[in-house]
Amino acid sequence: MFNLFEVKDKSNRIIYLTKERWKHIIIRHPEIINNIESLKEALINPTIIRIYNFDNNIANYYKYFKDRKKDKRYLLVIVKYLNGKGFIITSYFIGYIK
Repeated sequence: MFNLFEVKDKSNRIIYLTKERWKHIIIRHPEIINNIESLKEALINPTIIRIYNFDNNIANYYKYFKDRKKDKRYLLVIVKYLNGKGFIITSYFIGYIK
C-alpha cells in the first residue's frame, strides 16, 4: 500500500494517508484537493480531538481556519487506529465541532 504522507500527531502517534483514501477524499470532498498540508496541520496541531462515541479506535481531529467561509471553518480529519498506527478514513470542512 502506498502512503502519501506519514506524520506524528500531538500525542506522538503515527498517522498516515494512503493513496486509495486520498482518492476517496478528493472525489467525495473536492474542496480538500488543495489542502493536503492543512490535513497534516490538523493532525500535528489540532484545535481539538474527539474520540468517536461508538468506537474508541476512531478519533476526530478538528482544526479551525478563520479565513474560510463561516459555515466551513473547521477541517475534520477522521482517523482509525489499528495496531498502534492511525490511518485517515476521510476529511472534509464543516461549520462546527460535533
